[in-house]
Amino acid sequence: MKLHTTMIAALAASTLCTGGAMACETTLRSADTHPDGYPTVEAVKYMGKQLEEKTGGRLCVEVFPSSQLGEEKDSIEQTQFGVIDMVRSSLGPFNNMIPETRVVSLPYIFRSEEHMHHVVDGPIGKEIAAAFVPNDLVVLAYYDGGARSFYNSKRPVMSIEDLKGLKFRVMQSDVFVDMMDALGANATPMPYGEVYSSIQTGVIDGAENNFPSYDSSGHAEVAKYYTNDQHLIMPEVLAMSKITFDKLSPEDQAAVREAAKASVPVMRDLWTKQVAASLEKVKAAGAEVITDVDKQPYIDAMAPLYAKYADTPELKDLVKRIQDTQ
Repeated sequence: MKLHTTMIAALAASTLCTGGAMACETTLRSADTHPDGYPTVEAVKYMGKQLEEKTGGRLCVEVFPSSQLGEEKDSIEQTQFGVIDMVRSSLGPFNNMIPETRVVSLPYIFRSEEHMHHVVDGPIGKEIAAAFVPNDLVVLAYYDGGARSFYNSKRPVMSIEDLKGLKFRVMQSDVFVDMMDALGANATPMPYGEVYSSIQTGVIDGAENNFPSYDSSGHAEVAKYYTNDQHLIMPEVLAMSKITFDKLSPEDQAAVREAAKASVPVMRDLWTKQVAASLEKVKAAGAEVITDVDKQPYIDAMAPLYAKYADTPELKDLVKRIQDTQ
């Protein structure tokens, strides 16, 4: 039923899209939860233009933003089945199926966005990508997920003590649930698309995300207090269905990879500009942004998570290699 429903949704959504992609021999459908114009959406559109040029119009990409093809968990599953060809997703939903993604999802594993770039652009990024293949996914690119921080509708969070008792939406991942427990808050896993109404109705007090998402989702309208603790600096992935990828010729596979790689600097440039613009926009709208944050108590509270999720010699080594990357 879920497969059938997703196929109907894809067909319905395609009537909303226009452009050259519809005239291509093969149109690859790419899902994203973010709205049209968001850096990840625009980066995949750029990839599509590059791919169309490289293949002389044989391959194009049609992007379905705003969860038209389902929330992340569902769109990931449909990409694994080959119903959707590509998906842009946070790494959180992969944590329970790919252990390596749990390590790069650990709070404060990255010192900065530059540090994260150096890690995913190098051998470690290739190692993590290889772990997706047994799950019928081919990682094409790492995008920026930004620095995620807490926001809520109740009170300014000036210290770790202020988090206690608050109910926060988190991604559907055990790592995120345990992070909130370690901080004394209450975790409520739920799809991204349900967050606005859940804050508005008091089901949850807040969530955690980066400035562009806080802005574009409208969450700043219902949760005015944003604490820039930057507990997570997470890469995101653009992944292709292995079923789709394996149907392509070696030449077209190479073209897909090259086009995706070319989209990464475009995404990062758009991201930097979007962060600055979103920060100014939410401030102008009345959000209180707290920047004077003592991170050390937060970092200290994460020790149990590192012990739990880097629980094999291989994962402990991965943590060390990430931390040692300059």
